[in-house]
Amino acid sequence: MTSSSEWQKMVNGELYWAWDEDLQANRERCKAACQRFNEAGQVSRRRKVELWRDIVCDTRPLPPVHPEPKEDEKLFDETDPVVDPPISVDHGLNFKVGKGTFLNFNLLVLDTCLITIGERVLFGPNVCIYGATHPIDPAVRRGLEGPEAGKEVHIQDDVWIGGSVIILAGVTVGRGSTVGAGSVVTRDVPPFHFVAGNPARVIRRIETSMDPEQSKEL
Repeated sequence: MTSSSEWQKMVNGELYWAWDEDLQANRERCKAACQRFNEAGQVSRRRKVELWRDIVCDTRPLPPVHPEPKEDEKLFDETDPVVDPPISVDHGLNFKVGKGTFLNFNLLVLDTCLITIGERVLFGPNVCIYGATHPIDPAVRRGLEGPEAGKEVHIQDDVWIGGSVIILAGVTVGRGSTVGAGSVVTRDVPPFHFVAGNPARVIRRIETSMDPEQSKEL
């Protein structure tokens, strides 16, 4: 499916035909994987990781089982995020999440193009990442008959995304930043800043020793 010409157009951010057979097949695969993850119930961390990796097509082998359940859970602290169901992801193949990250429930991801989330990132509930777009010109858009497009979204390390935040296509949220609950992020967020509102705007700079620029000033 990733060799499809429409798939290549999609991940490149070009106009593409969303009803392409290969694209639809992968969407159905991802939808089924999300359903299995969401309906798993109270299962071990290992099983949740297996189901999560099915969504994002992560084929890395799991580590050997540790006989102690708590120790077995710790094996995944340095390899995978913690994800609370339910989750809805469009393609999965274009969604990359770093270790030590927490994705809260009701996450919606339209990963038309690459969407990356770094390490040690915290998501509140009901976050939406809209990597998909449509042409503004209705003569080109043509409802279900016209093409679609998308742009990449990147959320860097050590970011906190508050509950019910919407992040639009083409946005980068810089390292160490915080996005206030309910915000709609329409443009890039500079590293180590707090933004909030609709559209989100910079409220203040975050004072932290993690910021190399602040270290230089000191």
